[in-house]
Amino acid sequence: MVLPPLATVDDLAAWMQSTPDELPGSAALVLDTASAIVRAEARQSFTRATSTVTLYPRAGWAVLPQRPVISVQGVKVDGSPLAPTRWQLVRDRVRVRRDQAVTVTYTHGYASVPGDVRAVVLTLAARVLNNPTDLRQESVGSVSVTYAAETIGASLAPADRDLLGRYRKRAAVVGLR
Repeated sequence: MVLPPLATVDDLAAWMQSTPDELPGSAALVLDTASAIVRAEARQSFTRATSTVTLYPRAGWAVLPQRPVISVQGVKVDGSPLAPTRWQLVRDRVRVRRDQAVTVTYTHGYASVPGDVRAVVLTLAARVLNNPTDLRQESVGSVSVTYAAETIGASLAPADRDLLGRYRKRAAVVGLR
């Protein structure tokens, strides 16, 4: 499934304090790429969608991978639907009274991209457009410009990773035997 970029060319132009016509023709490609990098780091699509996933519950709980969870349309075991009284949605988990594989169809994602996520996408895209040849340092006569390491390539800065970390699923040890 092809996902839309997490920000528009108009957003990027405003972020860079220019007009869309002043941006290079590659602006849309850069936004697509920056969006893919952000989604991979956060392990979230952010876009509202309906997905069907097969999960393996642990202690009767199946954790849905995409958040926020809006609704669950149905739960199946071995291809047969479970009655709604046989499962329960609790935040981003489905409680089932079994530990065998379940297939869950659910709606997830944000109505609009969260502002902090859009800011990371726009910052990354602006860095790529401002330094398209990945220069580390440039000198012309007596003028010298040195770019920060974060401006080299299409990669996230540590602060960006930290910000996106709150969208990632966290693992916890709940008991040892």
